[in-house]
Amino acid sequence: MKGDIVIIGGAGHIGLPLGLLFANKGKKVVLYDKDQNNIKKINDLKMPFMEDGGIKLLKKNKARIFATTDKRYIKGAKIIIVCIGTPVKKNKPNLVYFFKMFREVKQFLNHKNLLVIRSSIYPGTCLKIQKYLGQKFNNISYCPERVVQGKSIVELPKLPQIVSGVSQKSIKQSQKLFKLICRKTIVTSILEAELIKLFSNAWRYINFSISNQFYQISEKFNINYKELRKNMIEGYERNKSMPKAGFAAGPCLYKDTAQLNAFLKNSFTLGIAATKINQSFPKFIYEKMKKKFGSKLKSKKIGILGAAFKSDIDDTRDSLSIVLYKYLKSKKLKVSISDDYVKTKEIIDKKILIKKSSIIILGVPHNSYKNIKFPKNKYLIDSWGFFER
Repeated sequence: MKGDIVIIGGAGHIGLPLGLLFANKGKKVVLYDKDQNNIKKINDLKMPFMEDGGIKLLKKNKARIFATTDKRYIKGAKIIIVCIGTPVKKNKPNLVYFFKMFREVKQFLNHKNLLVIRSSIYPGTCLKIQKYLGQKFNNISYCPERVVQGKSIVELPKLPQIVSGVSQKSIKQSQKLFKLICRKTIVTSILEAELIKLFSNAWRYINFSISNQFYQISEKFNINYKELRKNMIEGYERNKSMPKAGFAAGPCLYKDTAQLNAFLKNSFTLGIAATKINQSFPKFIYEKMKKKFGSKLKSKKIGILGAAFKSDIDDTRDSLSIVLYKYLKSKKLKVSISDDYVKTKEIIDKKILIKKSSIIILGVPHNSYKNIKFPKNKYLIDSWGFFER
């Protein structure tokens, strides 16, 4: 199938929902990706991950969407959208993979066609792409995604889309494209768009770190943070937005905060502090257990409820529950992990985990856990304040 739109990284969490929405508006969409397992599932009309409304749109638009590992499909499309991420290594963005992809597909790109960068990127990357491809490529735009994981199909039509580009032509074409699926577009400069994306995730990450530090302070003085927070926000609107404490993780929050700090030459003091607090949260949980049980901790069986990076999804990328699991393993502790949505060889059934564990840590507050009743002899660590006990 020749596509009106080709999405590079199209079988992933950003590319696939976007492709489904464009297909639902009558566009023929080709999803180019290297993940053969995901590609097979998509072409078999199965969603490779949890996405609200995904399976319905996939089946409805089966004649207009196709997934492939063949990069030659890129050549025939008038619109190319790039949805691959920028990995962070040692708190710095690693652009090697990103530009490796452009080297692989450069021969199939036409400077006359619209090239949309959708990924989280290090500021200045968009102009570096133009420099790499050549100045005649003046139809490049940066239009960042800002959706919640697993809710892209629901959120995209409601959210305004940030649009920027290296030329007026690229801006106008991108506005026309996104008006098909978004209620509004907002035009900015490229640097503004790049910073809006990074600022958005850094803002959320910093807010989570504040609650996580408040939780740690409360624990130090044997105060129930859940009750403290409840009393703090009740009837007091100025505090209503304060998030709950817990494992602040995922493929964007930490990564984009790190990218912003790297861009600012390691002077983003709030971001540095937030990263230190959030990334050390698994270690804090370990120290809490160590303080409680001392040398007896070695004989305890520990269970972690939830392996995903956030509630009600099946994505474990940058999950701090997984970090905690591996950290406790490195301490030679007896630990197991469960999740209602994630399926890996380490995952065990939650009923088995609860039965055999004397210490239970809530890693992720999945809604499916709401009705769990824990025996009174279980030591529960619930930093989220999710359970009633």
